[in-house]
Amino acid sequence: MIARLIADARHVAVGAASPIPATACELLRAQGKPIRVTRLHKRAGNPFTEGSRELFDLAGQGRIDYFFLGGAQIDGAANINLVRAEGRRFPGSFGSAFMYFTCRTILFRDEHSPRVLVPKVEFVSAPGWSPPEIARRGGPVALLTGKALFAWDRERRRFRLESVHPPHTEDAVRGATGFEYDVTEPKVTPAPTADELSLLRNTVAARIAPDYTDFARRVWG
Repeated sequence: MIARLIADARHVAVGAASPIPATACELLRAQGKPIRVTRLHKRAGNPFTEGSRELFDLAGQGRIDYFFLGGAQIDGAANINLVRAEGRRFPGSFGSAFMYFTCRTILFRDEHSPRVLVPKVEFVSAPGWSPPEIARRGGPVALLTGKALFAWDRERRRFRLESVHPPHTEDAVRGATGFEYDVTEPKVTPAPTADELSLLRNTVAARIAPDYTDFARRVWG
């Protein structure tokens, strides 16, 4: 699904702990899409000599189409919390707020529960929207979880349920979501095609394994 969401991209950046978005980017490459992927976690052949400083420079110039952010908490206003939740401390926001303002951003968490998708985050690491007088080129475009895909409505500042992943149901999604959202006619999320699965299990797995060894072993053995 991530690969389908970013299919129009020319340049995508992937953070240090994002093996699923990295896999989506490699799937597009394996399909022959001319996409440039900047991966902070790349252990060999990384073009960056100064790490994230160069990533922020590219984003500030508007040269990155998509970025990906998760969060210990995500609320219905698309705010994310990477600092503290339920008394626990996390590594921190790092450059999330800057990237959120400069890149189209896909929010993602495999866990879909009221613990993660909350009415209001305890701490705003990066805001989902800004007042009109604030210059902001980037922001959320979608929220993808292990149960569903939500689109972000910029005008209403709310999420809209787009599709539900089988075997989950719309009722199950509603019960597991702590914030309110809009619903029109949610679709069933289309399954990966046989060609996509073949590429993921072979070409993509081989390309991902050197940088995300544990992830590749867990998913593909």
